[in-house]
Amino acid sequence: MACSGVLEPLTEHPQVSFLHSTLEPFFAGKTLTLKCHAPVTVIALQRHLSAQQNTGSQQAPDSYNFDIIVTDGVCQAKCLLDQGLNHLVHKNVLRSGIDIHINHCSFIHNEKRLGQSFVCINRIECGSPLRESGILLEINDLDSIPMLSKNGLGDISLQNDAPLQIGRKHYLALWNNEDPEGAVWVPNINPPDVVLDVSKILFLRDLESSLGNAPRPIPIIVRIIHKSRLRYYGKFGLKIDYPFQAYFEVADQSGTMSLVLWNELCLEWYQRLNVGTVLYLQNYTLKPGYPNRSRPHINNSTMKSFYSVEICLNARNPTASVIVVPPKSVSFQWGLPEVVYNFTPRSELDNLSDNSACDVIGLVTFVGRAERVKHSGTTGPEKYWTYRWVHAVDGTSNLPFILEIFASSQPEMFNGICPMTYLVCTQMRMCRVEGSLPYLTSSCETQIFITGFHKGQPYVCDPCVRRFIQWTKTQRDSDILRRAAVGGHYCYPPAPRIFTQSVTDGSAEVPLVAADELKRELESLQYREHKRLAIQGRIMAVQYRNLPAEALTDQGQTVQCVGVSEAAAAEPETQMNRETLPSGGKNWNIGQKRKLPRRDVRRFYTTRSRTMAGSETGHGSAVDEPMDQEESEEEEEEEEGPVEGGTDPTSHTVSTEGDVPSWESASWSSLKREVAVHLHPAGLDADHFSHKFRVHDQQLLLQLINLHPARWTREQTPDPRPPLSHHGYYHLTILGINQQVAVDAAFLPVMSLEDPRAVGLPQDPHDNRLLSCLSAGCLCPLGDPQSLSETPTPDPEEILATAEELSEAPVVCVLDLCHLGEDRIEVVINKVYRMTDVALI
Repeated sequence: MACSGVLEPLTEHPQVSFLHSTLEPFFAGKTLTLKCHAPVTVIALQRHLSAQQNTGSQQAPDSYNFDIIVTDGVCQAKCLLDQGLNHLVHKNVLRSGIDIHINHCSFIHNEKRLGQSFVCINRIECGSPLRESGILLEINDLDSIPMLSKNGLGDISLQNDAPLQIGRKHYLALWNNEDPEGAVWVPNINPPDVVLDVSKILFLRDLESSLGNAPRPIPIIVRIIHKSRLRYYGKFGLKIDYPFQAYFEVADQSGTMSLVLWNELCLEWYQRLNVGTVLYLQNYTLKPGYPNRSRPHINNSTMKSFYSVEICLNARNPTASVIVVPPKSVSFQWGLPEVVYNFTPRSELDNLSDNSACDVIGLVTFVGRAERVKHSGTTGPEKYWTYRWVHAVDGTSNLPFILEIFASSQPEMFNGICPMTYLVCTQMRMCRVEGSLPYLTSSCETQIFITGFHKGQPYVCDPCVRRFIQWTKTQRDSDILRRAAVGGHYCYPPAPRIFTQSVTDGSAEVPLVAADELKRELESLQYREHKRLAIQGRIMAVQYRNLPAEALTDQGQTVQCVGVSEAAAAEPETQMNRETLPSGGKNWNIGQKRKLPRRDVRRFYTTRSRTMAGSETGHGSAVDEPMDQEESEEEEEEEEGPVEGGTDPTSHTVSTEGDVPSWESASWSSLKREVAVHLHPAGLDADHFSHKFRVHDQQLLLQLINLHPARWTREQTPDPRPPLSHHGYYHLTILGINQQVAVDAAFLPVMSLEDPRAVGLPQDPHDNRLLSCLSAGCLCPLGDPQSLSETPTPDPEEILATAEELSEAPVVCVLDLCHLGEDRIEVVINKVYRMTDVALI
């Protein structure tokens, strides 16, 4: 919380503010550090590039800082979060809407600026993530709660869009760098009427010969035909307040050319410049075209593209003049080309070549959860791409479009995709997959539009769009809803049929890692980050776990977290709004919970009891340590129960004790004693599976599949939803090839055609032996809910009865990892390769 002078008494608010009284010693100049116990609720988290790079030894270097807005129900305060607590945000432990206790904070003055100070939070306790905030329950209007203010500065709420640290002028979106964040971004507004001087106009073809000349006031009139997502290029030491860039492809009657929007102008114009917008530009500069960037596919083959030059719009030297021409003022005599689309129906998609571009329109039937992937190869601050998988149908094929949609600087669109929505995606790129269906992935120039945002878009008159609208009129909502699903584990494309690795450098399509590296990979995952890795080893144990009615969680847990500096000092609507286009139309440890020794429980943050136990026993590791033999044998008796079967010590047994089918290799009981590390990432609950979509639960389901919001909004808890076709999953223990590391993973076989993962999955016939199911990823044949003569699928007991072949078979396991927040990590087996399916190339 920035401050100056003496804290102003809150005379207009007679309620006693605990937050106000707690922080008052800072503003009175009595102390620079404060131990306290202030119960508050987190309203918002705001991310920005750090003023200087953190190289502290206690935490991994972090390029970003977080400002945190908290309230006690009477006042709000904005504070800086100690970088030592950043990992709590990375894991979504500390997030908007939860109660915390501030236990230690400090008052930091900027020694180079007068009157620039703020509060830094160094230690907090996080309350139960499952308990709704008592403070927020009593708040009817969050905006009515005042921000703490001081004499001489005024209401701090006016500065909410500026970071507390001097040197940073703007915030970034919480989970990626592509989405505009904050009120500094001017929203799209209708342009005012203008009077233009068009007596002397340059054409784009004339600009090629002007390269290198001084800026000239002669205007150009162009239409935007493509728009890229935002690019943030901020880094340490860069003296630019708003380091943003956006590319546009513009056209006039002579051809097309790239236009670049730089820095401050992105904030003012990015959301107001859209495909189809006509611009009157002056005071622009010309620079050589940048060759090493992606370019959109220009659908008008008669237009010439001028790649050697690009138009630059800057806020200064010179200050560019940008005027948006209202549609009614656009003259036919200017000869501006219309925006041309290349809509491809699903029936013709297979005819496209790899990496070719197309536009698609469809009715959404499946929406996956929003996930993140770390951008590799960057030399600047770390960054993550946000993406999700979507299925959409257009009536021309029984197969849907499989779409990998990355955030396109349109957060309203990206977060609003749900089943029953009309979805338009432009400039998608074709990706062919050997042995599976092709999919489309976003490009830098992809724009997405959903129901509620189609009006006025240039594509509404396209013949393909009109045909799609006519088809939707023939469909019944009940038929579409029957196959509509959301969320759950979903990864595409399937792993290749043959696992290949390069002889020269060891590279592989799926990175093959050592088992002991897997621990670091799991610990490094951030919220909703997805990775696909492969390990060598043997499957030692399998258990089928039924999904319980509700997860077994401890709702009374309190978490205590300490920052670096402190530690060093102390040691919409119920019915879908069907927009009409021009044609009309309409916790993780659940299931059979393993009983583990106290020192074997994984934690990514420290609880009070764990802190005390750690200090007494000296154990602070986040992974399992070897148990002594006596303790291990006692645990085995409690976990596994009596083993049914013969007395031959070399036999492999299938147990159904307690109606829980399981199998264990005879050698596992002795080998597990030699294991140095056993990773127990998680079990699964119903949220790991896809669910039926229900219209009246639309907003609630979007909350579950979208990323947690940076700012708190009042949410509701949806009713329990049975997962599609699944009643449980297989829990496997994989022993690394060197027998030093073991990891538990889940296997979710595709069982029914209604499972979204069935689309594009190779369905070669197999014998339903466990190893065959692990290799194929599905049972055979898949169930069909629409069939009257459905072939029954084998029971888990039948499948586990074939597990004996796993015991001595070395395999390569492809694992999908995803961090779901807090300490919930999803480890799912995507495919298991027999050694006969592995090749060196």
